[in-house]
Amino acid sequence: MTRVAQTDLQTAPGLPTLTDAAAARVRTLQQECSNAALKLRVYVQGGGCSGFQYGFSMEEAVHDDDTLVECAGATLVVDAQSAPFLAGARVDCQEDLYGAQFVIDNPNAQSTCGCGSSFEP
Repeated sequence: MTRVAQTDLQTAPGLPTLTDAAAARVRTLQQECSNAALKLRVYVQGGGCSGFQYGFSMEEAVHDDDTLVECAGATLVVDAQSAPFLAGARVDCQEDLYGAQFVIDNPNAQSTCGCGSSFEP
């Protein structure tokens, strides 16, 4: 497991980050679940309209090959297989009439589908 603080991201480029809005949403979910140990796991898996799709989960578990990125009081977890696809990506949270959702601005995506949940590297 590798742990990187937000202040270290300048010396460790290529890691995904959380925006302030996404970090605030993670903290809100921790409070709603009464579990400060929850972290936002972001992963990439095969499938979706464009070949790969993003996945999100709130988890306590951390594995040996995970990278933890601490941003604004929240922790983002990325597994070793997903990390290359998410290098330099920014995880944000958008809220609208339908609720809140995490979204990814990924510089590695050559194209995305209309729903924004899948991409082609």
